[in-house]
Amino acid sequence: MRGGLTEPGPTRSDLTPVRGIFQAASTAVVVLAVLALFVSACATGGTGTRDEGPAHAVAEAGGSPSAAPSALASPRLDRTAAVALLKSDPKVSDAVKRDLKPCVADQYPVDLFYGDLTGGSADDVVVNVVTCADLVGVGSYVYRDEGGSYQNVFQTEEPPVYAEIDRGDLVVTKQVYEKGDPVSDPSGENVITYRWATGKFTAMYRTHSDYSNVVGADPTPVPDN
Repeated sequence: MRGGLTEPGPTRSDLTPVRGIFQAASTAVVVLAVLALFVSACATGGTGTRDEGPAHAVAEAGGSPSAAPSALASPRLDRTAAVALLKSDPKVSDAVKRDLKPCVADQYPVDLFYGDLTGGSADDVVVNVVTCADLVGVGSYVYRDEGGSYQNVFQTEEPPVYAEIDRGDLVVTKQVYEKGDPVSDPSGENVITYRWATGKFTAMYRTHSDYSNVVGADPTPVPDN
C-alpha cells in the first residue's frame, strides 16, 4: 500500500473496512460473500501507511494509492528494524545514535511514516527520532528503497524537528525557541515543504508561524525560488 496517509502505530494498526450493497433476491449468496471478505480482511496484517512511535502531535497526511511494491522491495520496518537501520547508517550522527535506546521495555523513541515521496517502486519511509523524556524531535530521515535495500536520501538533525508526508511532499517542522522558552512552550515554528526532483529533495516553500501572534492570523508561505 502506497501513499502519505498516517496510521496511528513506532509511524497503532490497520483495520480494513468491508462494505457492500446487494439485492434482496441474492441474500444467501451475499451473506457468504461478505463473510469471506471479512475473514480475509481480518487476516491481512501489516503496519499500514504509518507505524507510530511515542505519542506526538502530528497532522494527518494525505496521498493517493499507487501500484503495489515489487517483489524486490525492502520489507516494511518496525521500530526495532528502524533503529538497526539508523545505527548502521554512517550519515546518522553519533549524538542521535546515542539516543536510540528503549524508553521503556522494547519501546524505542522512533516514529515511522510510509508514503510515495520519490516515485520509486516501493514506499519511502520517514523516520523521526525523539527524546523519551519530552518527545522533542532530534533527527528526521527519509529512506528510499533502492535495489531491495533502504538508502538515506534526506536527513536533518537540527532539533527540535519533525518530518511528515503530506500529499506526496515531505513536510519538515522545526520549532523556534527564544531565550528563556521552556521546552513545552516554543515561540513559533518554521515549516519547510520539500519535493523530490532530479534525484534529490528541494525546498519549495517555507512558512513561519509566531505563536505570539493574534489567534487566527494565517502565516504567509514564501516560495524558496
